[in-house]
Amino acid sequence: MKRLLLIFFTLFVASAGFAQTATKPAVHLYNPQANAQADIDAAVAKAKAAKKHVFVQVGGNWCIWCIRFHDLVDSTPELKDLLNKNYETVLLNWSPENKNEAILKKFNYPGRFGFPVFLILDGDGKLIHTQNSAYLEEGNGHSVKKITDFLKNWNYAALQPENNKY
Repeated sequence: MKRLLLIFFTLFVASAGFAQTATKPAVHLYNPQANAQADIDAAVAKAKAAKKHVFVQVGGNWCIWCIRFHDLVDSTPELKDLLNKNYETVLLNWSPENKNEAILKKFNYPGRFGFPVFLILDGDGKLIHTQNSAYLEEGNGHSVKKITDFLKNWNYAALQPENNKY
């Protein structure tokens, strides 16, 4: 009898878990079919004209930390505003269906830090910083303060000589 109850309980738990995953919507932040170089080129041109930098988030729809970062920025008005005012943003896909190897090679293999990894490009498309996102984490997520400091320290104005007189 105990064995029968154990089997029944196991089947119940398994079917409940299946029902939850079957109804959970898939995440589609990243587009594996996107022309990443064209997206970067467009963002660079806009950034140059607006005196901004380009923020490239490299990751994939499979990456829970990529989704958590995106959701945090999207739900935190001060982060969203800081990012939008100072950067043109590109979501660069890395997944089995499109690893964007040529682009990532050009940017010195940032995936070595894991995902997401953040790239800051200037208005000429030159890589000026690669950020390991683990340094922006705190507890089970990312730190609003650490992200804010990171974005403030790498924006266009922060790197201008007139803003750095000691």
